[in-house]
Amino acid sequence: MKVIICGAGQVGWQIARHLSGERNDVTIVDSNADLVRRATDTLDVQGIAGFASYPDVLDRAGARDAEMIIAATHSDEVNMVTCQVAHSVFGINRKIARLRSQSYLTAIYSDLYRRDHMPIDVVISPEKEVAAAALQRLSAPAAFDTETFMDGMAHLIGIQIDEDCPVINTPLRQLSDLFSTLRAVVVGVRRDGTLFAPESKDQLFIGDACYFFTHRDDIPRALEIFGKKTSKLERVVLVGGGNVGLAVAQSLEGKEKRVRTKMIEKNRAIAERAAEALERTIVLHGDGLDAALLAEAGISRADAMMAITDDDKTNMLACVRAKAEGCPFVIALINDPTLVPLMEPLGIDAYINPRATTVSSILRHIRHGRVRSVYSIGDAEAEVIEAEVLSTSPLAGKRITEIDFPEGVLVGMVRKGDKVIRPLGSTRIDEGDVIAVFCLAKDVPQVEQLMQVSIDFF
Repeated sequence: MKVIICGAGQVGWQIARHLSGERNDVTIVDSNADLVRRATDTLDVQGIAGFASYPDVLDRAGARDAEMIIAATHSDEVNMVTCQVAHSVFGINRKIARLRSQSYLTAIYSDLYRRDHMPIDVVISPEKEVAAAALQRLSAPAAFDTETFMDGMAHLIGIQIDEDCPVINTPLRQLSDLFSTLRAVVVGVRRDGTLFAPESKDQLFIGDACYFFTHRDDIPRALEIFGKKTSKLERVVLVGGGNVGLAVAQSLEGKEKRVRTKMIEKNRAIAERAAEALERTIVLHGDGLDAALLAEAGISRADAMMAITDDDKTNMLACVRAKAEGCPFVIALINDPTLVPLMEPLGIDAYINPRATTVSSILRHIRHGRVRSVYSIGDAEAEVIEAEVLSTSPLAGKRITEIDFPEGVLVGMVRKGDKVIRPLGSTRIDEGDVIAVFCLAKDVPQVEQLMQVSIDFF
């Protein structure tokens, strides 16, 4: 498939890395020649330096025979015009645009994106995606990462293994025997900076980061087995009142069980806008690093604090300060992936990577076929793919032990009808079943081939 990616920043680069690794013909376009050079030097892609919205630039990028264009530059307007030019001049079938401004995303104006108006097939909003990821993190305070699959019935949870874990040094096959009724499967382990799919003989050690699938109803029991306590979320402090902070606060206000939320925002105009838009959230104007202001927000009594300003270092320091003031669970918004290794030494419980979240969202729309969901783990080191099994798939009619999966691949959950079950080696995969598969990045093409996921756009 021939794809043009406009924007060679972190999001564009990661998408290009995924698609070029799957042997697609990828051309990346950016007005910054240095970013284009970085992409062409490190990835198997072609590069064009120029403005993505210019027809002659798109022509040089091969738009006449491209099947898809992904507009992920830093400008909403450039992304929109790029999609319009791609449609009107070159007839490109599939057009995906990243749009940040809330004004473009208001539901009452959604008619704007029809083919005869502004022809964008998929609009990705980083702020909405990040707000959703933030709420996911809040829903599981013991986890550093969490995502839902199979219409919310299956959860992928990432936890840190510490000395309180009662099952350390226990082979994973033994866990299945000890907790035979528990619908949970360990699918990924990060040890000494390396992520791998464990075998049944592998053990968990203190300091490991562990990813496991579990049924929604078994989350409390699964967390307890791994030594994690579940706690109620009644008081939350947000540092940052921009688009993401506002979306999170509005979602918390809409919950059935009331969550007492306080927001701290440094910019007066943004704080006033948030105060007008929110009904029950208390908005404080000031610096989220100010100990006195954090005390006024009740940080010592809060169940969780989330730092979601647009500055990574402010978010990290606010989390460190909140932890020092007695807040048990802190989450930081981190744009720069090189800062992630500092999370654990600083005592930050969880982080949100907006770029990884946006990449996951775009990948979900690229992998069209029967793929229902895609979630990118870490720095695009692995993916969890949820897909429906087709009758033509090599998986259909086989038991899991009979399927020739690569070594770095594990089936996390299987949905048969309205039942979600823990997969065993003897579990038979039938046509119409939905499976969630953990696979290391290098194995994604082979997994998609097994699932017979054809990229079929119109």
